[in-house]
Amino acid sequence: MANKKKTPAEGKRLKISKAQQNMILAVLGASVISGSALAITLHFIERISFNAQVIMAKDEAIVAYSDTIKNVGICKKPKGKVYNDEELRKCDPNGTEVTDVPNTLRSNILEKLAADTSLNSIQREVDGGSSCVNPNTNKNYTYDELNTIYDEAETTEEITAATTLIKSCSALRVVADALPAQKNDEALLASLDKLFILSGQRPESLSPSGEKSTVEIKGLNSILISIRVNSDVETVYTVLDNVERSVRDFHIEQAAVEWNGANTLSFTAQAAAYYVDKSELIEVSKTLSATPQVEKGKKK
Repeated sequence: MANKKKTPAEGKRLKISKAQQNMILAVLGASVISGSALAITLHFIERISFNAQVIMAKDEAIVAYSDTIKNVGICKKPKGKVYNDEELRKCDPNGTEVTDVPNTLRSNILEKLAADTSLNSIQREVDGGSSCVNPNTNKNYTYDELNTIYDEAETTEEITAATTLIKSCSALRVVADALPAQKNDEALLASLDKLFILSGQRPESLSPSGEKSTVEIKGLNSILISIRVNSDVETVYTVLDNVERSVRDFHIEQAAVEWNGANTLSFTAQAAAYYVDKSELIEVSKTLSATPQVEKGKKK
C-alpha cells in the first residue's frame, strides 16, 4: 500500500511540534544550568562566610591573648595592637623588669602591694636562719632594701631571685596568711593555738566543727572551728582581743558565756575562718560550623 501523501497543514503541524520540543529541551537545559550555577554560588557564599567567621574568631583570640599578656605584665607592651611572632620569641617573663611593665598586675603587686605600709606593719619574728633576714643588719629586710636588691639585679637568675625575695619577705607574705588559697585545718588550728599562747592561756578545747557555713561570695569558702576557754575575765578578754587583731579574719557565728564565780568564766564559741579558691586561667574553646547547628535536648 502506498504511503499517504502529507498535506501542507500536516507538515506545518509537524514542524511546530518539533519546534516546541526543541524549546522545551532548551528551557530544561537552561533550568538545569541555572540551578547548578545557583547551587554552586550558594556553596561558595557559605564557604566565604565560614572562612570569614574563622578569621574573625582567630583575630579575637589573638587580641584576647595579647591583652592577657599585657594586663598581667609578662612581656613589654607590643609596638602594635597585638604581639607579633618576633616579640613573643624575645619575651622572657623572668627577665622582664617591673619598670618595663607599668600599671600591670605584676607591677601593682610587686611595687604597690609589696610596699604597703599597713601590711608591712605586721610584725615578724626575727630568725637568724630565715632567708628574710638581711645578713648585714641581722634584721628582716625592709621593702627599700628588697627594692634595692631588685634594682641592682642584672641577669635573669638575679631578677628571678630578687622577685622571689620580694614575694616571700615583703608585705606580700601577709596576703597568703590573711586569706589562704587552700583549705588547711592543721595550719588554722596551729595559728589559733599560737594566739592562745601569746595570751598566756591554753584552750580547754580547740577543734574543727563538723557543721558547714554558707558563704554567699563566689570563690570564698569557710572553715568552722569550735573554741572553749575556761579562765578569768581578763585572760578571756586578752584571748578575744588577740583573735580580733589577728591578720586572719575570724568570724564568731555563735558564742556562749557562763559565769563560774570567783571572777572566772567559761567562753564557748563557733567561729569561721576563710580561704579562697585557687586562681587560674581558664581556656575557652569556640566551635564554628559552616552550617547552622540545631541544639538538642533543650525544652522551650
